[in-house]
Amino acid sequence: MRKLNGYRWRRVLLCLFLVLPSIANAAAQPDEILLTVDATEAPRKILHASETIPVKPGPLTLHYAKWIPGEHGPTGPVVDFSSLAIQAGGKTLAWRRDLVDMYAFHLDIPAGVEQIELASDFLLAAQTGMFTSGESATSQLAVINWNQVILYPGGPPSDSIFVSPRIKLTAGWKFATALETEEQSGEVIYFSTVSLTTLVDSPVLTGAHFRRIDITPSGGVPHAINLAADGDAALNMPPEQIEAHKRLVLEANALFGARHYSHYDFLVTLSDQAGHFGLEHHQSSDDRMPERVFIDTSLQRTWATLLPHEYAHSWNGKYRRPLGLSPKDFQTPLTGELLWVYEGLTTYFGPLLAVRSGIFTTQDFRDNLAGIAARLDNLPGRTWRSLQDVDDAAQILYGSREDWQSLRRTVDFYDESYLIWLEVEVMIRSMTQGKKSFTDFCQKFFGGRDSAPSLNPFTYDDVISALNEIVPYDWNSFWTKRLQSLDAHAPLGGIEQSGWKLVYQEMPSSYQDAQENNDHTIDARYSLGIILKEDGSMQDVIPGSPAAKAGLSPGMQLVAINGRKFTKEIFRDAMKQDKSSPAPLEMLACNGDYFRIFLVDYHGGERYPGLARDTSKADMLSEICRPIATKLGQEKR
Repeated sequence: MRKLNGYRWRRVLLCLFLVLPSIANAAAQPDEILLTVDATEAPRKILHASETIPVKPGPLTLHYAKWIPGEHGPTGPVVDFSSLAIQAGGKTLAWRRDLVDMYAFHLDIPAGVEQIELASDFLLAAQTGMFTSGESATSQLAVINWNQVILYPGGPPSDSIFVSPRIKLTAGWKFATALETEEQSGEVIYFSTVSLTTLVDSPVLTGAHFRRIDITPSGGVPHAINLAADGDAALNMPPEQIEAHKRLVLEANALFGARHYSHYDFLVTLSDQAGHFGLEHHQSSDDRMPERVFIDTSLQRTWATLLPHEYAHSWNGKYRRPLGLSPKDFQTPLTGELLWVYEGLTTYFGPLLAVRSGIFTTQDFRDNLAGIAARLDNLPGRTWRSLQDVDDAAQILYGSREDWQSLRRTVDFYDESYLIWLEVEVMIRSMTQGKKSFTDFCQKFFGGRDSAPSLNPFTYDDVISALNEIVPYDWNSFWTKRLQSLDAHAPLGGIEQSGWKLVYQEMPSSYQDAQENNDHTIDARYSLGIILKEDGSMQDVIPGSPAAKAGLSPGMQLVAINGRKFTKEIFRDAMKQDKSSPAPLEMLACNGDYFRIFLVDYHGGERYPGLARDTSKADMLSEICRPIATKLGQEKR
């Protein structure tokens, strides 16, 4: 254990001096943790933190948050928690990490000591990591997650631990958060005291290039999109997109019938130097996208569902949450057996709300749905691993590699559950001759009355019971069959019974083309059975496909095709020409230090998924896509 030198303690004391509140009621109460974060060096990928924790003499165990809500696994980045030193009455206290639980720290509190002072650093990732453990800061912006910088006493539930947080930001940087600001003095912000649960649920977005866009409905509670970018140009969100996101608020409240937050902030990070994902919170969402997503039509198209998805989580995932994902603290393991509701149903809500609000076009909605259906319909891993097992194993599958995903399966419960919930929507409409829809289920299960944030856990039986109250049916058998299925084909009933069918065509849609360009991939899984990166490296090869039969596998790199050096254009040209030639495709690939020509016997040309109308059935899918919000009763949300 390294002791803090005098300089380090002077720095901590200076930090504490800077953040001493100027008014008496800003001081932490005796039973509260006082947490101070100095984020001025976030561009250097480091945060400095200090804490004052009330204690009693005797053994004490401090915990670092391990199971982070929304990340569905033991993802707390304790490996980046650094430089810990603990003092009491000016004397350094010894501590030792638990030998089994790496997230626990043991120490003994001397007689007469009523509080301890902690100093620590958190090392922000400079490279790719999972979720909030990934890149969270650039030279121009940062996302501060409180769970990364705090230790707290073990034992009490997180709802009964209270924290008085404050933060110092880089001069000139603006910020947004769901926390209530009590006072701001220069670059120091004092937030209202909250429970540890609420604190972890309330990240701070800050940056030099910042824009706040009010999207509050007329007469409603505050809603805002907060943009922090690496440059000012990225902040120019087009007026039509702003209007579409205003409609998103109306459509979501029309779908669920009530809201369960006092205000809502989209915290949007626009950077090519930060990780790209979304993470839900009760009164905000942490949305990280490419820098030019709002000023590049192609990028906007492929990221259109992120904000609607994370917003819908305020109802499904925060207000209502599976019991196994609702522990009393951040140390109790989570169980993901109902992720097909938490994430799967929200994956249905994302495109649905996007198309109803105009963020997504109807054609893009169908093309997105076709891509999901095709991927799952060409997934050999389905024959050994059920949807339920994918849910159950989520905490280890989130970190799985890209290679062999078609055989291993990854967290594709998002997409498969989407298809099944669409089927439920279609069944409800069909069985009631259009008198009821999925909106009825949503308002019953997620709605009620407007309220402040609260958590209402649910079980499998609660879901089945709610469905039966909307339409009596053997929903238990329905879900059991789909959750346990080892069918080689995807559950396409929702598409097929809504008047459409999955087809394959020679040209990619505009949506699919945008996906490939933005992902820097070449998706030939429905023809050769291969997914390539733009440098020719093979991300995955589908077992049983022409490419697999020829001997190709993930990890190899395509160097040339039919005697010409590989490029995306040459590859596609060769695919088109193979239809008129009886000769197999000659693919020169590198496997480690060795090169070999693989002969791929395929003559079907390019194949991309799409949806085509089945005129023998009514077009229910288009009806589902229509907006449901009306001016009457929806603007006061």
